[in-house]
Amino acid sequence: MSEQLDASVLPDSVDAESVVVDTNGVQLHTVQAGPESGPLVVLLHGFPECWYGWHRQLGPLANAGYRVVAVDQRGYNLSEKPSGVASYHLRELAADIVGLIDAMDRETAAVAGHDWGAAVAWWLGLEYPDRLSRLAVVNVPHPTVFEDTLRTDWSQRLKSAYFLWFQLPVVPELATELGDWWLGRRALESTSRPGAFSATDLDRYRRAWSEPGAMTGMLNWYRAAARYRPQPVRRRVSTPTLVLWGAQDQFLNAAMARESLQYCDDGELELVDEATHWLLHEEPGLVVEALLEFLPEPPRPQTEA
Repeated sequence: MSEQLDASVLPDSVDAESVVVDTNGVQLHTVQAGPESGPLVVLLHGFPECWYGWHRQLGPLANAGYRVVAVDQRGYNLSEKPSGVASYHLRELAADIVGLIDAMDRETAAVAGHDWGAAVAWWLGLEYPDRLSRLAVVNVPHPTVFEDTLRTDWSQRLKSAYFLWFQLPVVPELATELGDWWLGRRALESTSRPGAFSATDLDRYRRAWSEPGAMTGMLNWYRAAARYRPQPVRRRVSTPTLVLWGAQDQFLNAAMARESLQYCDDGELELVDEATHWLLHEEPGLVVEALLEFLPEPPRPQTEA
């Protein structure tokens, strides 16, 4: 079951439709484009973004023949924001996407994720390999690699220290809202290449953060990860996997990108030396090209004899 929203939520640059989808007991807002018969590609954003994080990849992938669905994950932007930290357990987040694939009446989908979206994508690869045709992750390592690195590498512990601040109740929400969301805008600009985020981009994210309950829902992802520490049923990923990584990431050590391939039966890595954590904004064309080479090719239209 789905419900179409007013097209005013879409930027003019995206030729797509805004649709709310019922899945796993919640309603997720999605932006969909491309031929309905094309291979399904699901795009998952990270923190502190929303579906818009993939807006520069959405059109080119749709034009190449894919049915592309960029998701506002639960707690974000226009999607439902269930109460309670337990609602943001990684198993629930992954089940949302499995339900979305079901709602699209598909057996499988290619899933690409950035940041927290990549964490969900990894989990799908470990828990639901039969539902994925391809797996692409951007700047987040395999969960076993991340856990092992946090246990042994002090530099990564320091980079991840902000997780502790996010565990506080209420305080992070109040702090991030000050100055018309100055902290969030500053965090994006200070950890990316100059000009990576335009004024339009930052305004789009500010509007998403301003949705009622959004910042609490977004931060509950971190709170649930720290509280429940979920473990997948297996460690190896059998789905063909592409790891894209901006080497100048200030949050995650690049060594984890290479180490993640050790847990993939069929994995490849593209390391972008000049890019940061925000690869989707800094190198949108490179990401499109990498995905088009990696994804299963759409069937060619049949021509009449």
